Order: sequence, then structure tokens, then C-alpha cells
Amino acid sequence: MLKKVVCIALPGMAPFEFGVVCEVFGIDRSAQGGPTFDFTIVAAEPGPIRMKLGFDIVIYNDLSAAADADLVVVPAYMDASISSEGAPAVHQDILRVVREAEARGAWVLSVCSGAFVLGEAGLLDGRRSTTHWLYTDKLAKRFPGTTVDADVLYVEDRHVVTGAGTAAGIDAALHIVRRELGASAANIIARRMVVPPQRDGGQSQFIQLPAATAPDDSLAVVTDWMLQHLDQELTVDQLARTALMSPRTFARRFRAELGTTPTAWLNRQRLLRAQQLLEESELGLEIIAGDTGFGTAAVMRHHFVKVLQTTPTAYRRTFGSRGSARELLETR
Repeated sequence: MLKKVVCIALPGMAPFEFGVVCEVFGIDRSAQGGPTFDFTIVAAEPGPIRMKLGFDIVIYNDLSAAADADLVVVPAYMDASISSEGAPAVHQDILRVVREAEARGAWVLSVCSGAFVLGEAGLLDGRRSTTHWLYTDKLAKRFPGTTVDADVLYVEDRHVVTGAGTAAGIDAALHIVRRELGASAANIIARRMVVPPQRDGGQSQFIQLPAATAPDDSLAVVTDWMLQHLDQELTVDQLARTALMSPRTFARRFRAELGTTPTAWLNRQRLLRAQQLLEESELGLEIIAGDTGFGTAAVMRHHFVKVLQTTPTAYRRTFGSRGSARELLETR
């Protein structure tokens, strides 16, 4: 049973991610029928802790409070491998505490760059993990023993949960509440925080897809033409004729200049256009699918799930100009 939760404060800690942990586990929600946790914030060296944005918070409890915790949380902080400011190494006693928590079967949760602490402690070896998409390559390079998934909001692997960037810490924390106390408890917390109790998709949908890379003049004309005719069925042979090249030469030049195949590039631009229409218009899914060259809503849905790990409907609900406000009102 999830009762005692300990959050470890580190120098360079990010205020938002730290606040997420405090918000989920530190508030008494018994009046709404929700859970109440024995929540403690600890530090390797109690006293002032300098936050990432330059202000201090004062921590009064040392790491001994974590000895019997059911969940130990490590928020985001400026790890030395991702900071240009020379962040200090993680205190050895913090690494010991998270190792001991994992060894006794307690939950261990990291938010965003907090995954680097878990990696330093050896907890990610042989496990899947994630972190903010900006840092996934660095996490994989620094800790080759883990399989890093850059597309998900969080990963659970044998009671070790790693959350992706920033707000994904909410998803990871609520996941643990849901696993331990059930969906009702997680829903009460989510409703109080005015957030979805369980989001669809992964962090790929939050990564801005690259716009059309400017190719050399030899292909600029044809890529511009492709963007103007996304709603049409475009073949490599047709595109090669437009570029005044043979299909083989066109495909080779296209990959050399744009780093991908004509078909993959075209699908990515169609996806970008569909995202824009979902965000800014109220057009139906079939119309958007037709206007962007996917043909049908089912085909468009396939590409959204494959690339963005979410559906067009869920994407519009999250990012649409009216959908976001409507969702917030419905959760109040």
C-alpha cells in the first residue's frame, strides 16, 4: 500500500517538477474522498537548497526519513551531463538511498532529468526508461545498459518509473497512484489538479516536427510544388518528371539533400498540415484527411498513431483552440 512518500531535493532542482511531486503527494484530499500521504521532503545536507532559477528553499529533514518510504521520488535537476553550468555530482548518500529503496521493493520515481540520478545509482541497467526528449540521447549514451524510449510519457519497469519532461511527471505520478490505490484515487487527484487522469499518446506529439528543410535549387521547386499539392496522390515518377530527373536520380538526390525518401518527407509534411488544421480549424476528420492527402480518416489515424503516438481526435482535444478550454471545464 502506498502511504509514505519521500521526495529528495537536489541542488539545481527545477521548481515546476518539484511542485508536481508536492502537488500530487503532498496535499490532503480526504475531504474529496481522495488519498492522504505521509509526505516528506529530504536532502543529503539539510538547509538551503539552491533551485535551478536561482532562489533557495530550506529543507529540514535528512535522508533517514526515506529508510521506510513506500515511494522515493527524484525531481528534475541540472545534471552535470546536460548542464553548461557545471552542476555538482550527485551526493553518494542519495544514490545509496535510491538503491536501498529499489532493493526492498519500494517504488522509485524520477521526473524528467531525475532519471540521470537513477542511472548513476545503477537502477536503469537492464530496464527501459525515458526522460525529457531533449535529453534522451544523452541518457542512452551515458547509461548504455538502459533502453531509452523517447516517445512515451513515462515508463514503468519493475517498480522503477521514469517520467518524461515537465508535465509528464504528473502522468508518471498518477500512474503509481492508479497502480497502488486504483483509478478512483488517481481521478480525484487529477480532478483537483484540473488535468486529465490519464493522457493518450506520448511525448512525440509535443516535439515540433521539422519544417521542410530548404534543399538546393535543384529540388526547391519540386518540394514547393509538393507542399502546394498535398491533397493529391503524388508518385516518385511524377515528382521526378517535375524535377526533370530520372526516378532513380531523383530519389538519390532527394535523400542526399533532405535525409529521407520522397514518400517519407511527403507524409511528414501531410502530418504537419493535418496537425495545423486540427489545432486551428473545426473541419471534420474526413475533410482534413482529404485536404492533406491521407485520403481517409482511418489512414490519417494510422499515421498519427505511428508517428505521434496519439489519435487525431485526442490530438485535437489536447491542442485544439477550443478543445483545451472545453476539456478543462469538463474536469472542474
